[in-house]
Amino acid sequence: MKISVIGYSGSGKSTLAAALGRRYGAEVLHLDRVKFGPGWADRPREVMLREVEEFLGTRQDWVIDGNYSDLLHDRRMAESDRIYFLDFGRWTCLGRALRRWWRNRGQTRPSMAEGCVEKIDAEFFWWLVWSGRTPARRARFTRVVRRWGNKVTVVKNQRALSRLYQREGLV
Repeated sequence: MKISVIGYSGSGKSTLAAALGRRYGAEVLHLDRVKFGPGWADRPREVMLREVEEFLGTRQDWVIDGNYSDLLHDRRMAESDRIYFLDFGRWTCLGRALRRWWRNRGQTRPSMAEGCVEKIDAEFFWWLVWSGRTPARRARFTRVVRRWGNKVTVVKNQRALSRLYQREGLV
């Protein structure tokens, strides 16, 4: 089973990916860990691409959490058996991110790059409610749904996500 989990920041991608990985016995790759090094510094592009390519090429089953169009996006989508798009509203994502921060403040979650502690600052707030939802970014998600619609599940709210967890046996 090869699964991609995409969607907006704060929507629950990492949590869903980890649950799917456990359910299907598949290794999970969190693209935030690939993209960033300590202190959220971008890693060299060739290093990131090599890491994602190696992951895709050496595993029969996998779950990949994240968007990043510059990290073999089309290949990941094409090779996925399933794609879950978490399409929650901006205020829902902000609330979820605030709860996540409260639970994990001062810690590094497993889906984060080493040494990057959970935080909410002005830059991340702005990303959650505005920069991460530009028309171009929304159009990218729309293209995924149109191109690979037969294997895409769009999850728009917590009720639908809870049903997905039940249906997949993730609870």
